[in-house]
Amino acid sequence: MSAQKSGSIINISSTFGRIGAPGASLYVASKHAVEGLTKSAALEGAPFGVRVNVVAPGPIETEMLARFAGSNYQKANFAAGVPLKRLGRPEEIAETIAIQADAADSKAVKAAIEKTVATFGRLDVLVNNAGTAIPKTFEETTLEEMDHVIDINIRGVFVATQAALKHLPDGGRIITIGSAVGERVWTPGLVPYAATKGAVKIFTQGLAREVGSRGITVNNVQPGPIDTDLNPANGDWAVPQKAVTALNRYGHVDDIAAMVAFIAGPEASYVTGANLTVDGGMNA
Repeated sequence: MSAQKSGSIINISSTFGRIGAPGASLYVASKHAVEGLTKSAALEGAPFGVRVNVVAPGPIETEMLARFAGSNYQKANFAAGVPLKRLGRPEEIAETIAIQADAADSKAVKAAIEKTVATFGRLDVLVNNAGTAIPKTFEETTLEEMDHVIDINIRGVFVATQAALKHLPDGGRIITIGSAVGERVWTPGLVPYAATKGAVKIFTQGLAREVGSRGITVNNVQPGPIDTDLNPANGDWAVPQKAVTALNRYGHVDDIAAMVAFIAGPEASYVTGANLTVDGGMNA
């Protein structure tokens, strides 16, 4: 990688690199490799301020898909596995944008919403995914650390949602990533974090009432322990978290993405005000 001091690299992968596809083993393997390359390149580029990300499209209406579908599957079979029940269009991938914004900075959050609308002409789904935790006992937690957690986990959700509501059409979707500890705290060291996720839970229920007349659904996905950079499965806090799950393991980000995709789609139009727990049985 060059010594460039800033910039962005975007690789195009495929969802088939994650879920597989019969009759396309080489293609699936190559796309899975792209995601691994992206992660490694991101680590190398970080000291230089170079951001490296991957876009993983689902089935897109292209000449390659037409050739593959003609010899193996009908296009309808591909579309049937997509929540929107249609193939994507190339321009939907070409116009993907990445916006860097601090969730604790209200001006940056609002600007990100406005830039998204200006780029695509509309906003259909908002996913409040930013979050943070500072694992330590409540007695040891400083006021500054509490403020930081509150600013991102609660205030950031409020600001982004309020800004998005000005643009969401009737039938839009608001999805927030909460946490299973917003309902029950099994491990020590998460008191401020759990309190913010409990607040998100009630926020979801209250807002669902306010915007229901517009057909906008508001839901909260509550993950249990998920293997991420913030909470790695091999981290210092992993053992007690894994121990309280019924499945005795960490979940994967794809487990959460699948739930988000469902409630963002048309099949979930009657689901609102729900707190949907995906926690491997932690709260069972």
